[in-house]
Amino acid sequence: MPTWFCSREWFCHVGQFVEDGKGSPEDLLFFYEHLRKGGGAYRVDKGLLLYRYHEQAATHSVSEETIWVHRVRFLEEKVLAHWPSFTIWNAGKQGRKLYRSLTEANRQKVVAFCDVDSNKISKGCYTYEESKERPKPRIPVIHFQDAKAPFVVCVKLDLTGGGFEENLKSLDLTEGEDFYHFN
Repeated sequence: MPTWFCSREWFCHVGQFVEDGKGSPEDLLFFYEHLRKGGGAYRVDKGLLLYRYHEQAATHSVSEETIWVHRVRFLEEKVLAHWPSFTIWNAGKQGRKLYRSLTEANRQKVVAFCDVDSNKISKGCYTYEESKERPKPRIPVIHFQDAKAPFVVCVKLDLTGGGFEENLKSLDLTEGEDFYHFN
């Protein structure tokens, strides 16, 4: 579980936690406000604390769907608003879920899904069946080497024995400019 901290002065500047009650991800919302106000985040690859959960912890009252919705909206606000088009890296479950969760305007910016799975690529496209549009949107599914940046990457790290990471590295992209992880 990633953990972060800030000074009391910055905490007061950001505006403290929004206490909307049970089921609200107040720490995530505070973190997003921290970023909106120019706060940074730095990775420390060392355990600095021990985090314990208990059965009555408020964190268990926040649904995955609630967190997903907030994450997608923040991605749209901070990243996708600045991109005229983009590719979703993952033609599987998570990539398609992201696509369906986007606003219509951002769905229209998706030029392709990319993947390494030949079965997904051989289908040629993903058809958004739930769409009310006619004809239904059909998004190409292509090999990652044929795809163009920028990318929203919906692939979890450390799950492919380093294969995904090597594929990403082979494209010589800059994180935060050419791609963002969303997983």
